Amino acid sequence: MNSVTLLGLTAAACTTAAFVPQVMHSLRTRDTRGLSLGMYAVFTVGIALWLVYGLILGDWPIILANGITLALCAMVLMLKCRHG
Repeated sequence: MNSVTLLGLTAAACTTAAFVPQVMHSLRTRDTRGLSLGMYAVFTVGIALWLVYGLILGDWPIILANGITLALCAMVLMLKCRHG
């Protein structure tokens, strides 16, 4: 693995891991009142587009990070839509 790929994977791990506490809190409490529906909707679409971009390029750090982040953001977005 080259150093550029390692850098990408490290960045991907950090930015993806940043969503885990929010997801865990939202799942545990079902409290999403402090979250912006608009922000999460736009962010989820953006992450989906990054995933498509990564797939087109065949860039694994982009694909992995955005695939996982998309799943995490989609969970929070669904909780926000269900529980306000």
